[in-house]
Amino acid sequence: MSGKKIFCCTAAAAMAISAGLCWAQSYPAKPVRILVGFAPGGGTDIMARSIGAKLSESMKQQFVVENRPGANANLAAKLAAEAPADGYTLLFMSAAHIMSKPVYKNLGYDIERDFAPITVVSDVPNVIAGNLALPARTVKDLLALARSKPGELTYGTSGVASPEHFAGEMFKTMTKTNMLMVPYKGGGPLAIDLVAGHVMTSFSTMPAIIPHIRSGRVRAIAVTTEKRATVLPDVPTVGETVPGYVITTWYGAVAPAKVPREIVMRLNQEILKVLQLPDIKERMASLGADIVGGSVETTATFFASEVAKYTKVAREAKIQGEL
Repeated sequence: MSGKKIFCCTAAAAMAISAGLCWAQSYPAKPVRILVGFAPGGGTDIMARSIGAKLSESMKQQFVVENRPGANANLAAKLAAEAPADGYTLLFMSAAHIMSKPVYKNLGYDIERDFAPITVVSDVPNVIAGNLALPARTVKDLLALARSKPGELTYGTSGVASPEHFAGEMFKTMTKTNMLMVPYKGGGPLAIDLVAGHVMTSFSTMPAIIPHIRSGRVRAIAVTTEKRATVLPDVPTVGETVPGYVITTWYGAVAPAKVPREIVMRLNQEILKVLQLPDIKERMASLGADIVGGSVETTATFFASEVAKYTKVAREAKIQGEL
């Protein structure tokens, strides 16, 4: 190749990079919608609103959370995957969207192929919580009750292939018990029905259930993390009774796959800044959440490892679903 051709190619590449940087610097020029696949009041919704409000301040444009529950959180993901790749539609996701991949054959999108990871925001425990009328205060009590009434004790989830569902099915598999799963459209509606006694227990995510635990409207039986949760220090872990049982729920942000990398990188940087704000740290701590963060690259690697992990769990627990 001649020197002139090399110069032209180099100049073209430089112009493309420059155009991309300018695009990222001018972004966002209008409101950005953040799709959430669950009803208001659940963990994903709470996290999305906390981060979205701060992005609105720092990026000088509105980041508006739009709840689109349906198809067990996969309606929002499909809408986001099909949205224009301009950075003005994002998906605030949870582990549920990774868990859905091995469970549903007709999702209409692929969480790895159709999205560009931005970052994982936080990681929280699940909590085995019970209605106050439930005659079980410990995991041991719960096991005895479940074994005395196989298939009758109900536990609520925010949908098939949700983190609560996986937590419940892992519990059933490891303890050889039979409990009846009741799906909802999010952790918020689930918590309301748990308080009312329409479902007797749940494997709720911490942000959705902790207000009801603190108010005394439901009873915390155990947390699903390896160690006890700082916000519920007197509540034992499931693993103290069922050795080896550990599961958590994480939340993160993704963009449609073809969104310019410069915009994805900028969103990553802005969210990482938000996660370091003192009031966000305080908010996350009050919800029992550990801040995660991380680069675009480490997030993509994490997604791949989570797909592998939950594909194995879905097979072992025979978790299947249809939309």
